[in-house]
Amino acid sequence: MLRSCISPRLHRHGHGFPSSTEYSPTATCRIRPRTRLSVSNQNRPRFSTTQAAAPVASPMEELLGAKQLGDDQTAVKKSVQNYYGEELKDQNDLKTSACKTCIPPPKEIRQYLKEVPKEVLVKFYGCGTPLPLGITGLRVLDLGSGSGRDCYVASRLVGENGSVTGIDMTPSQLEVANRHLEAYTRDVLKYSKPNMRFIQGEIEYLDKAGIPDESQDLVISNCVINLSPDKARVLQQVYRVLAPGGEMYFSDVYCDRRLPYELRTHPVLLGECLGGALYINDFIRLCHQVGFTDPRRLSIEPISVDDPELKEVVGEARFYSITYRLFKVPGRLETLCEDYGQVAVYKGTIPGHRHAYDLDDHHRFVANKPMLVCGNTASMVAETWLAPHFTVSGDRNVHYGQFDCSGPAPSTSSASGPAADCAGGACC
Repeated sequence: MLRSCISPRLHRHGHGFPSSTEYSPTATCRIRPRTRLSVSNQNRPRFSTTQAAAPVASPMEELLGAKQLGDDQTAVKKSVQNYYGEELKDQNDLKTSACKTCIPPPKEIRQYLKEVPKEVLVKFYGCGTPLPLGITGLRVLDLGSGSGRDCYVASRLVGENGSVTGIDMTPSQLEVANRHLEAYTRDVLKYSKPNMRFIQGEIEYLDKAGIPDESQDLVISNCVINLSPDKARVLQQVYRVLAPGGEMYFSDVYCDRRLPYELRTHPVLLGECLGGALYINDFIRLCHQVGFTDPRRLSIEPISVDDPELKEVVGEARFYSITYRLFKVPGRLETLCEDYGQVAVYKGTIPGHRHAYDLDDHHRFVANKPMLVCGNTASMVAETWLAPHFTVSGDRNVHYGQFDCSGPAPSTSSASGPAADCAGGACC
């Protein structure tokens, strides 16, 4: 829900990529001075801030008890709904220029974005492009789909036999998403009938929105979960709706430390996706609690806070835009990487990845080159939607001890410091 550092400064929940856009991979991701960091009294969320003392509960108890953003979940949701439905008319209304990603999406995605209706692009806010290639025929769910930018692209990627569902709680955003659905699928994609739909609901309550168990192959999300007052329930619901072999592939904002209560409930920091940013290690712990036992980090970009007023507020806290991959392979993914002597070979068949494929930021498969992998990695490429593109030799009948997954990582990030030292899962 922050603007991209892609010149001319556009990016997701609807940041578009018009043909005139020039990407600047060397650009600094930063929050620049723009406007006063305040909101009107009329629109200011009614958080209870009379007592800013540290809560008695532990940080994980807060997360599991949906208390990270305060006691009043309704107030948080109304604040977010108002911010993105009323305060922000388009990307120019954002009060900060926080980096979403300095890495441009694949050229195929850039081309498809040019075909998305302009209104969908300009009303979209987000921190990345969580749209994997090679997902033909999959069932995709987009959490906090906003104006629908990622859904429109996913609609093309999955093909006419796949399906895309976007869920959002803001009526004005859903109106934009639905307004162009018929014409886009009929006239641009040439489908006989739409393969995507948008429903109003809360990402914490996919059950109430009518999303059945094990009904999705891929769940995507773009800078939305940080806004949720109940992040544990979001991940629990994602795990529930994913079919075995499915994956959550998403971008969000994280922090290198636990933020104090007054920052987590700061209305501007919350609306601009910084206040609700999870401490990276707490996110990993939460994944383990839910069942995603080996989160894999695909990319990371630091967010530089340069506005003097906001910089004084956040102090030494450092923020990052990170894309994670969470695979659901029940009973197969261990909390540590184990060696079973398995070898994986990438076939070079995923569109846009003819020569090599990055499973995460430290597993790069060169096409047709055998690669010794841990048991978790073998399961991720052989027992998920990726299976048609890999061959894996060996099984788990013989164990050779712990696997060393800490080899040199490809340079996929300019991040440094604690957040860059660990891949964020078992392989770190």
